[in-house]
Amino acid sequence: MSAFEKPQVIVHIQKGLNYTVFDCKWVPCSAKFVTMGNFARGTGVIQVYEIQRGDLKLLREIEKAKPIKCGTFGAASLQQRYLATGDFDGNLHIWNLEAPEMPVYSVKGHKEIINTIDGIGGLGIGEGAPEIVTGSRDGTVKVWDPRQKDDPVANMEPAQGENKRDCWTVAFGNAYNQEERVVCAGYDNGDIKLFDLRNMSLRWETNIKNGVCSLEFDRKDISMNKLVATSLEGKFHVFDMRTQHPTKGFASVTEKAHKSTIWQVRHLPQNRELFLTAGGAGSLHLWKYEYPTHRSKKDSEGVEMGVAGSVSLLQNVTLSTQPVSSLDWSPDKRGLCICSSFDQTVRVLIVTKLQTI
Repeated sequence: MSAFEKPQVIVHIQKGLNYTVFDCKWVPCSAKFVTMGNFARGTGVIQVYEIQRGDLKLLREIEKAKPIKCGTFGAASLQQRYLATGDFDGNLHIWNLEAPEMPVYSVKGHKEIINTIDGIGGLGIGEGAPEIVTGSRDGTVKVWDPRQKDDPVANMEPAQGENKRDCWTVAFGNAYNQEERVVCAGYDNGDIKLFDLRNMSLRWETNIKNGVCSLEFDRKDISMNKLVATSLEGKFHVFDMRTQHPTKGFASVTEKAHKSTIWQVRHLPQNRELFLTAGGAGSLHLWKYEYPTHRSKKDSEGVEMGVAGSVSLLQNVTLSTQPVSSLDWSPDKRGLCICSSFDQTVRVLIVTKLQTI
């Protein structure tokens, strides 16, 4: 691929903020997005921005008692577009951004900070009930149904006597019908655990030797296809989730991508073979996954096992001297992306030539 054919990453709008940003998310079916974080005075903040004529207009600023670590629209209907957030005090709140004075749902979900959140069953993505999953420093991963108060519908916690590990990332997947659904969780010691919510069982686990910063299935609403896991030491792993071997698990390919921690991975909504990784040195890398000729083969015993594909780097760009802490593709407009970094800046990016790849 020549330099002219390669996708280009262009910073369209850049805006400095007066607080630390931990997460940013597009508001579905709009030119708006939300940023979440904390002020220096120790309170939490949600801001709603709209892109207007090449600039950002602040529509609303909402200040809350506790710093806000993460958010998702994944369990909301397209009509309501409620934002679910996890805060430093272990609270799960769901907000109507049009009337944010009081949450429409509130639960003290965890004993410590909620590091990570994901949603499913809303926005027309994924079959089944709307659910939210939260992962916390307290070592537990909990699944919530916003229609049910107080108690989680599933609680994955360390067994008696096991050390509790800090859960850094969670992701829903396999939601291709009313019954099937999995949650994948990544921990600070490199553990990755795949929980089957239908059978309430641990389906698979592995360890990638370094803290797992981000996990994402290429699509939540299809039979499991691929899972990307990023880690502290600048490596990421792509697991082929189609074929599970009884002892070897899922096949994977590993890539040393950044010189530092890979904080985030996000697949392009319009093409699941393309994904962005965000690094601790302020860089973004755009990757393409290539499938092998045959995705499975038989081992010496005649048991099916997966075959991993390969990844190629399409483009990389350095945006900041600080880590890029969050990243979100627009679900509506191909190539439009937002990211936040610890230089207290939010950036709107345009990635060109994606439709030709």
